[in-house]
Amino acid sequence: MEKLFETWSLDREIVVVKVLKHPIHKVFAAWIDPAALAQWYGPAGLNIETHEADISEGGVWRFDMVGVFEGQEQRIPNLMRFLKFVPNELIVVDYGTPDPDDPERFYMTITFDEQTDGKTVLTMRQLHSSRERRQAVVGFGAVEYGLQTLDGLAAWLDG
Repeated sequence: MEKLFETWSLDREIVVVKVLKHPIHKVFAAWIDPAALAQWYGPAGLNIETHEADISEGGVWRFDMVGVFEGQEQRIPNLMRFLKFVPNELIVVDYGTPDPDDPERFYMTITFDEQTDGKTVLTMRQLHSSRERRQAVVGFGAVEYGLQTLDGLAAWLDG
């Protein structure tokens, strides 16, 4: 998988940005607390059920997104492997299903930038294995779902 991601390419990237009215330490803390993540992470209408959570460099978060689709409960298994942490600055994850050979895995980089007014600009970047895979994910709703996820974070921080 690493060979696929040796170089960054805009035609494989999805970027979602949100300005949050909270200080950087509070925003970063919401990403590294497993109980907090389970409350706000994911698209609107889905719940998170955590199976394993070691939110640290080298750790993993294994969880299901649970929702009702066409009248039936469905579970979408997810696995984030945390590759790098720089407190209050950066989180890098390898993201996909729990299948270690998942061909649809992607890298996600989350950056935190504190503004002079105390707000935080949070940027989530996804890097997919190919232009075609990126287009398929965009077509599936990745941008909208990413924005919903960051809206959920903002609402949780406000709560």
